Amino acid sequence: MAIPARMTELSLGCAQLGNLYRTVSDDEAAATVHAAWDLGIRYFDTAPHYGLGLSERRLGVALAGRNRDDYVLSTKVGRMLEPLAPPYGRDDGGFNVPATHRRVWDFSRDGILRSLEESLERLGLDRVDVVYLHDPDEHWAEALNEGYPALEELRRQGLVSSIGAGMNQAAMLADFVRYTDVDILMLAGRYTLLEQGALDELLPLCLEHGVGVVAAGVFNSGVLAREDPPDDAKYDYGEAAGEIVDKARRIAEICRLHGVSLPAAAIAFPAAHPAVVSVCLGARSPEQIGGNVALHAQPIPAGLWSELKSERLLRDNAPTPS
Repeated sequence: MAIPARMTELSLGCAQLGNLYRTVSDDEAAATVHAAWDLGIRYFDTAPHYGLGLSERRLGVALAGRNRDDYVLSTKVGRMLEPLAPPYGRDDGGFNVPATHRRVWDFSRDGILRSLEESLERLGLDRVDVVYLHDPDEHWAEALNEGYPALEELRRQGLVSSIGAGMNQAAMLADFVRYTDVDILMLAGRYTLLEQGALDELLPLCLEHGVGVVAAGVFNSGVLAREDPPDDAKYDYGEAAGEIVDKARRIAEICRLHGVSLPAAAIAFPAAHPAVVSVCLGARSPEQIGGNVALHAQPIPAGLWSELKSERLLRDNAPTPS
């Protein structure tokens, strides 16, 4: 398996550079990437889906002039962007951008190759390091039988160094480990302080096969992002149910007793698993990325994890920081 050696323990998820939920200016997007670089981050993740290509374009501009061998960049395939005719409405995919294109699911060989070619053009690069099949939940057969072999061909030709899949579920990612030769996976929201179901199959399989895992969505869409989870907290891209907010608050209270903030624990926990090679955090400003790096550096006493396990808020077999 090939996991890029330059991949850093913290990485920058660039969905917010595509105006996820609200507008970010070009200058602020560039400043966010520059701040991440200055703070030692060398792994950047993007996708055509993020702002209908806006995230890729902004990331490419921000990294222009950097030594290409000094950082790792991943993008995703599976959603082709088809141009629309004006007048444009607003994108309905969660990004505050004009609907200049529509997303079309396509995990065919031709779709994979065209998608990557278009991504490279938007990024202004001649290669990326990692390519993920993006959310193939409803497209397993095509992703397995056409999309994956196309990525394997690109890896064999040396056009990409690592291939895998990125999803919000663990079960299908486990099947990718069983039935393919993937190098790396992006697991979003399914290995966090609130849920550890990935310990059942996915993470043991990844250890067995030497597959790296990038843990994304570690704040579970926001419910773990503040020291005091609010009543209107988000979870899994929607409103958090009362029992989810209550559990997050119980975890937060124990964190406070140990002098730790909830978001700091939320970053540290997944990073402790031996299969996890990076924790991917989104940011829309230099202040946010600086705050995330500071949280990552926050010391956490071992007693926190012991108490969370004794209170049955963490699974007993979950690896924790030493």
